[in-house]
Amino acid sequence: MTDRILDLARRLHALARTGMHFCPNEYDRERYAEIEQIAAELLTGAVPADRDALLAVWRGEQGYVTPKIEVRGAVFQDGRVLLVRETADGRWTLPGGWADVNETPSQAIEKEIEQESGFRARAVKLAALYDRSRHDHGPSLHHCWKAFFVCEITGGEARGSYETDGVGFFDPTDLPPMSLGRSTPRQVARMLEHWSDRSLATDFD
Repeated sequence: MTDRILDLARRLHALARTGMHFCPNEYDRERYAEIEQIAAELLTGAVPADRDALLAVWRGEQGYVTPKIEVRGAVFQDGRVLLVRETADGRWTLPGGWADVNETPSQAIEKEIEQESGFRARAVKLAALYDRSRHDHGPSLHHCWKAFFVCEITGGEARGSYETDGVGFFDPTDLPPMSLGRSTPRQVARMLEHWSDRSLATDFD
């Protein structure tokens, strides 16, 4: 599966799901449903079980389909960056995750940092808003925007969670193996620049 096919399939899914939400005509809704099935087959091939599993995920989205929002927090102490190790792949990342409903962006990242690292933190700057697909994160079923915040520790102590089994501070020029779907060494380096110079404008795609 190429990135182009993934991009086209996601777009077809978004158009079909949005069409089914707004269209009152039963026959047009059937056409939109067929378009969504074609999009699923582009990603899964002709295996019915795989196609149906993907459609079950997609059908959970209602209304106008929009990008998902992920938050990541950059915390530095004595020139070293706070990273957590993901139990899912055994690699390291800036703490963060999906934003939850009814949270402000700053509440979302402050909660994620405490849950994944044990440290309480305060968001002090929105440093970047990136389109995931443009920053070497690898393929993803969902179109996603990543919001990177510069944050300051206000309390707490290092501890893991059910999602993370390691917490540490690392030299930004000598990082451990990174969970690249979550954050990259280049992003850590850029966050250090924002940490060092709070007057830098927010990066965005």
